[in-house]
Amino acid sequence: MVFTSKINNPKNTHTIKLRMILPKLLVKPVGRAISDFKMIKERDKILLAVSGGKDSLSLFHILRHFLASAPISFELGVVTIDPQVDGFEPQALKSFFKKFDVPYFFESFPIMKQAEKSMKGNSYCSFCARIKRGLMYQVARREGYNVLALGQHLDDLAESLIMSICHNGKIQTMKAHYINDAKDLRIIRPLAYVRERQLANFAKTICLPVIKDSCPACYQMPTERVHFKHWLLTEEKRTPNLYKNLLSAMKPMLNEAKECLND
Repeated sequence: MVFTSKINNPKNTHTIKLRMILPKLLVKPVGRAISDFKMIKERDKILLAVSGGKDSLSLFHILRHFLASAPISFELGVVTIDPQVDGFEPQALKSFFKKFDVPYFFESFPIMKQAEKSMKGNSYCSFCARIKRGLMYQVARREGYNVLALGQHLDDLAESLIMSICHNGKIQTMKAHYINDAKDLRIIRPLAYVRERQLANFAKTICLPVIKDSCPACYQMPTERVHFKHWLLTEEKRTPNLYKNLLSAMKPMLNEAKECLND
């Protein structure tokens, strides 16, 4: 089964609008990733995690495109986790998603306060990510979703690979498709083939309501990820095919959901 950008119902004016604003340079790699890793199956209920950043907001519009045009039927919902951090205001997303015919779930949790009580030498970012993921799993289970979609892109995957090699001596990165430890949810990253700059251009072109991430734990000092991001982008100037080559090297390790793909 291959996902395409064909519009099934040309009489649907909203669908036509989506076709006009979604560039092929986004639709094609997302469709290819969904097909390569068999991310979406008939009657899947997909819960998309939207933080308010350009990546997840762009993915929302891309998945809505496939919701209207894909050759299979699936459902889409959205969840936002509010970590209750000063300076980060995702509440504006509530009014934004009222414009769309998709279920929207907004969950608040004092992650910073919890981190101060529970952290034992771990970075705040990794602690926050674990708590957020657990909350997303809770919402998915409560609301009957079997797939969680995340907005990490090719740049994120490449950075994780190089960080893992340099700091841990392991060749590993984020997965494009895998099953959680409890074996009750599949996690997908449909943007695995998409570059960050493509998403930034798309978000700017259609004026997405991007919410600034002002987490003090992330922005008071440069992170390792920022260091490797700049290093890779600099190296890309010398090696234009760098990210294409990194994707080719990573591709065999991006899928850990094979056992659920044979049913």
